Amino acid sequence: MGPPWQADWTTAAAEDREALPDAARDLVLAARAELVTASDPYFRGVDADRDLPPGMSVEPAQSTRPGGQHVLYFDHGRGWLRYQFTQRTADPQIVIQECFWQ
Repeated sequence: MGPPWQADWTTAAAEDREALPDAARDLVLAARAELVTASDPYFRGVDADRDLPPGMSVEPAQSTRPGGQHVLYFDHGRGWLRYQFTQRTADPQIVIQECFWQ
């Protein structure tokens, strides 16, 4: 299995996304598009996120859990998506748990 990955939003993250202004929502959707088309949604390895557009980067939420939640920063750090990737054989899935923009 490979990209594009299935991506779902928690209710809270979807509500936060919908509450954003249109311009910010467009940035969120662009960040989501980069996430679901990445060959490895965890961007493992040195400089693995170098192919992301300017202003976007990814890092683990906790450095001690590289296979756990990750944060995709966008708009030069003004916003982020906190997500978990579950790599199942039949249905790999990204669950976006938090959406924030300031």
